[in-house]
Amino acid sequence: MKYLIVGLGNIGPEYAHTRHNIGFDIADELVKELGGTFSNIRLAYYTEVSFKGRKLHVIKPTTYMNLSGKAVNYYMREYNIPLENVLVIVDDLALPLGKLRLKMQGSSAGHNGLKSIEELCGGQAYPRLRFGISDNFAKGRQADYVLGHFDKDEQLELPALIGKSVDLIKSFVTVGPALTMTAFNK
Repeated sequence: MKYLIVGLGNIGPEYAHTRHNIGFDIADELVKELGGTFSNIRLAYYTEVSFKGRKLHVIKPTTYMNLSGKAVNYYMREYNIPLENVLVIVDDLALPLGKLRLKMQGSSAGHNGLKSIEELCGGQAYPRLRFGISDNFAKGRQADYVLGHFDKDEQLELPALIGKSVDLIKSFVTVGPALTMTAFNK
C-alpha cells in the first residue's frame, strides 16, 4: 500500500511556523517520528518513509500554496498513487484551534492550495486533514492572520496538537478512513 501525504504551506523563512504552514509542520513531525529526512527535488521537499508495511511518500510542495496541485499531480503520477490514497494536510479557519477533521472529499472552502489540487488532480474526491487555526482576526485581516505566527498561548498547545495530527495520519494509513474519522472527528 502506497500513500502520498501532502503538507501544505509556503516556502521561505518568512512563512516558517505560521498558521498557513501547519501542513508543513505536521509533515515534518511525521517524517521525524518515522526516521526520514526531506530532500529538495522536483516541485517539493520529498521523502519516503515506511509505517507498518505501508510506504508513505511525503511532500511539502515548493510551488507556493496557490500552485500546490502541480506538485501533488506530479507525485501521484510518478509513484502511481490513486487519489483516494492522497492525504492533504491543510489549515482551516472554520475550525477552532487544534480541532482535527478528516474528510474524504469536499470543496476548497476558498483555500487556494485546495483549489489548485482540485483543478490539477481530478476534482474534490480526495482525503484531507483539516487542522483548525480558528478565525480570530479583525474584518479584512484574514491574510495577515493566516500568514501570521501562532500566539504564545497557542504555541504551548501546538506540540500536542501536531502529535495528535500525526496519530491521525498513522491511523488513516493503517486502519483506513472510516475508523479514523470515528476516532478523531469529535
